Amino acid sequence: MSDHISLVGNVVGELERRTTRDGGPVASFRLAVGERRLDRERNEWVDGHTSFYAISAFGELGANALLSLRKGERVVVTGRLRLREWENETTRGVSADVVADSVGHDLRWGTTRFVRTPRPDTADKGGSDDGSARGTEQMDTERAVVDGWAVPGAETETPAGDDRVRDAVAVGGGAPPVEGPF
Repeated sequence: MSDHISLVGNVVGELERRTTRDGGPVASFRLAVGERRLDRERNEWVDGHTSFYAISAFGELGANALLSLRKGERVVVTGRLRLREWENETTRGVSADVVADSVGHDLRWGTTRFVRTPRPDTADKGGSDDGSARGTEQMDTERAVVDGWAVPGAETETPAGDDRVRDAVAVGGGAPPVEGPF
């Protein structure tokens, strides 16, 4: 039996790539979940207790997390909580481990772009998971050109004169910052 939990916090450190016995990808990272409240007497924000969780994401979720998440980013994690007791020569303790069911950026603090990964069962057949006849080679080409900017009906070419998109894709940084009033 496991307890389901939803957490919102910051990624602590870089993600670690591991593999299962059968070679499947696993992304491991620590998540800091802090309490913050407004002290009305002093009219300032005060940090409270911070809890740390060890997060493991398996399979495609793990592979996508490795490509998407970076140290310091604010994320939302849902999964199964497992409390693990441990002991070494000098101390004993309990560790809070979470096997993630889903992971995503907290959009309250920034923006992100979604890029669908092709499903393995449709990639071999030359189709895509949306039922179209478009092959994976075309999908990979589109993703390489715009990485995160490809949405249905959108142009697949980098906007003229906007090198930020090309540069962000080249270094794996995703979409460039959005400018303008909102």
